[in-house]
Amino acid sequence: MTKLLQTVIEKLSKLPEKEQDVYAHVIIEELDAERQWDAAFAGTQDQLAGMAEEAVREYEERRGLLGYRDFEE
Repeated sequence: MTKLLQTVIEKLSKLPEKEQDVYAHVIIEELDAERQWDAAFAGTQDQLAGMAEEAVREYEERRGLLGYRDFEE
């Protein structure tokens, strides 16, 4: 356990039980939400990379159609 987490637990232990339970529920909900996000995005990196490449390609095509040029040219 890290020192920071230890400090938090020490501070929480000094609160009334009802407040301790409130904080415990908040922490549990955050941990569960983080796991859900991790699960939702697991294995989607290739799909996201493909979408990003497509967006860049579409952007560059539109720039070409509108006649925009880079300032460095």
